[in-house]
Amino acid sequence: MSLRIAVPNKGSLSDSSALMLKEAGYRQRNDPRDLNFYDPENDIEFYYLRPRDIAIYVGSGELEGGLTGRDLLIDSGAGANEILALDFGHSTFRFAAPESLEISEQQLGGKRIATAYPGLVERYLRERSLTAAIVRLDGAVESSVRLGVADVIADVVSTGGTLRQAGLKIFGEPLLFSEAVVIERAGASRSAALETLVRRLNGVVIARQYVLVDYDVQTSLLEAACAMTPGIESPTISPLQKSGWSAVRAMVKRKEVNRIMDELWSVGARGILVTDIHACRL
Repeated sequence: MSLRIAVPNKGSLSDSSALMLKEAGYRQRNDPRDLNFYDPENDIEFYYLRPRDIAIYVGSGELEGGLTGRDLLIDSGAGANEILALDFGHSTFRFAAPESLEISEQQLGGKRIATAYPGLVERYLRERSLTAAIVRLDGAVESSVRLGVADVIADVVSTGGTLRQAGLKIFGEPLLFSEAVVIERAGASRSAALETLVRRLNGVVIARQYVLVDYDVQTSLLEAACAMTPGIESPTISPLQKSGWSAVRAMVKRKEVNRIMDELWSVGARGILVTDIHACRL
């Protein structure tokens, strides 16, 4: 039987999920109106669903796995578990209240909280033994306080500019740091096909986070240079034809590569080259 996987049908999660699956070697639909697509080479069928519905289908066992947001998984209350974070679709959930109101998370009891993610907020309150009235809204949550239907809100926050325009300020610690994740049904026995998909996607995640750095350095300076580029397991070191010099190759974090190149140069490394990694298995 083919592996059946749910993926987001619309929005930024959809585009990013499709790109990552292509990088992992899976064919994707050409027509965005198609609601399912079969990849015969990998014997996998993709179902394109509303991101909010994916956890429900996976939790019910109708589909073996899916890609969705951590926030949507938690909010759904479905019987599904996160098995891999995909490092895209990041968002932060915060509480916000009128600028004139001094309040903390411990004072949420008895308040009216407006949100588009009632399940997420209910879990947060339950874990802290707090009781509050949840006002479910589908959009424009920041207007709910001004319109008198809520005392505070819980919503996705990036810069906080929209909240300030509505006369609100952030308070307390984030409810959740969310991102796109792979999920499976809770308690299910994972198939070899799903295990392969997870391993491939993990390879893409790592490949996006790391680059390969090659450089030449005097053998007497190897210890100092390798301390800057320890790699995943350890760097690969080969002797050069030039006496007293070695070639080094190591994986380093992409976001740190320019700083590391500067540091390598300062200790005497030369011929420093950086190469993208398109896929890997570690």
